[in-house]
Amino acid sequence: MNIFKDTSPLILTIWASLLVAVLVALALGRWSLAFVSLATLVLALVPPALAFRYSLRLPVPFLLATTLFVFASIFLGEAFNFYERLWWWDLFLHGSSAIGFGLLGFLFVFMLFEGDRFAAPPSAIAFITFCTGVTVGSVWEIFEFTMDVSFGLNMQKSGHLDTMGDLIIDAVGSGIASLTGYLYLKRNSAGPLGHAISQFVSLNRRLYEKSRHRLKK
Repeated sequence: MNIFKDTSPLILTIWASLLVAVLVALALGRWSLAFVSLATLVLALVPPALAFRYSLRLPVPFLLATTLFVFASIFLGEAFNFYERLWWWDLFLHGSSAIGFGLLGFLFVFMLFEGDRFAAPPSAIAFITFCTGVTVGSVWEIFEFTMDVSFGLNMQKSGHLDTMGDLIIDAVGSGIASLTGYLYLKRNSAGPLGHAISQFVSLNRRLYEKSRHRLKK
């Protein structure tokens, strides 16, 4: 399995740009920019690396979404100060990440049941989905605090007010992901997000054996 197989040109361009940014920043002695660029590149490569390690197939839209999220949050947010320039930047990223991680939580729980829609009540799986999104959001706040204290960044902005606002947005995003998972289990359809779930399940059918006959063609 090739980690770069079916990777879109846009994703490869972003990865290459980040590598160039690291090298240029090191050459110019801009250590903070080099660190931010390298951290962005490493985090962007985590999803395909994990997929390669566990023999998963990631839909191109999923890989593109994760790459753009890491690029927007770490590189644009810190290196180009988008958090200060755009008041909604932080809220948008937290909301979208909560939805994304909530959906990942749903896919993981659904995988544990091998795609069996009747192994657990949809409401229970939806609740676990919600908890996953909120948990990841909380861990991210810990990460922001660590980065601020360790490297002098300003990811938390106004302190506890920023943190609480982010956690509220995380809860809202997790609720959307939870509702999406619930509707997917009940109706096998939940709009674009439900389609994303179906696409991932279709590409990794060996993990969802009991749902094969229920997948949309």
